[in-house]
Amino acid sequence: MSDAPKRSQILIALLAVYLIWGSTYFAIKLALPDYPPFFITAIRLAVAGLLMLAFIQYKKYPLPSNKQWKPLIILAAVMTVFASALINVAEQTVSSGVVAIGVAAMPLWAGFFAALRCYHPSKIEWSGLLLGFFGVLWLNMGSELRVSTLGLLCVLAAPMAWAWGSMWSKDQDLPDPIVSSAWQMLIGSVISLVIGLILGERIDHMPSLQGTLALAYLTLFGSIVAYSAFVWLVKHVRPALATSYAYVNPPIALLLGVTVLNEPMNSHTVVAMILILISIGIVTIGKHFHKG
Repeated sequence: MSDAPKRSQILIALLAVYLIWGSTYFAIKLALPDYPPFFITAIRLAVAGLLMLAFIQYKKYPLPSNKQWKPLIILAAVMTVFASALINVAEQTVSSGVVAIGVAAMPLWAGFFAALRCYHPSKIEWSGLLLGFFGVLWLNMGSELRVSTLGLLCVLAAPMAWAWGSMWSKDQDLPDPIVSSAWQMLIGSVISLVIGLILGERIDHMPSLQGTLALAYLTLFGSIVAYSAFVWLVKHVRPALATSYAYVNPPIALLLGVTVLNEPMNSHTVVAMILILISIGIVTIGKHFHKG
C-alpha cells in the first residue's frame, strides 16, 4: 500500500516534466511576436527567481557565502541566460520542433566535455557520442538551419552552454541547490535585461493576450512547476529516469509545432531526431556499464 502513492507521485512528476518542458518550445513561439527574446528570459527568470527567493527566505536558508557569488554569477550567465535566451533567439527564425531536437543533444555535449575533463568514455559511450554528433550534423544539413546562420549558431550554442555549465558546476563551491537556482535566476534576469537593452530590444506595442499567457505559462509552469518536479525526481528516482525527458521532449515539441503552428516537417528532421534520441540512449547505457 505504501508503494502506491510514491508510484503515483513519480508518474505525476514525470508527466509534468515531459509535457511542460516538451511544450515550452511551443509557448516560446507564441510569446515571441509580443516579447523580444532576451526580455522573455529576463521576465521569466525574475518572476520565478523572486518566488523561489520568497520560499527560501520563509524556510530561512542561509545566503550564499562571499566565495560562492562568483560561480553563481558565471553559472547565471552561462546556463540561465545563454542556454535559455539563445533558444528564444533561435526560434525567431527556426521552427520550434527543430530547435527542440537540437537542444536534445545536450547530454552528448556533456559527454564531450566530460571527456575533456579526463573522464574516459567507454567504447559504448564513444559510439553513442559519434552517432549523436552525426545526428546533429544531419539536422543542420537538412532543415531550415541551412538558411539561418544565427539560428544554427544558437541551436548549437544553447545545449553546449548548458552542458558546460553543468560539468563546471560540479567542481564549484555552491550553496544548497534551491538557493543556487533562485539566485542564478535573479542574477540571470538582470544580465538578460541588460543584454536586451544593449541590443535595442523594446516592447513597442501592447502585448496580445496570447503572447502574455504564453509568457505566464513559461514562467509559472516551465520555470517553477516542471523545474520543481525535476528536482524532486532527481532526489527520488534513478538518474536515467529523471533525465528521460531528453527522449520525450523533442517528439512533443515537434508534434505541437506541426499540428498547432503548422510548422514544416520533413523526413530529414525525423531521421535526425531518431539518431539523436538513440545516441542519448546508447550514452546512458554506456555510463551505466562504465560505472559497473
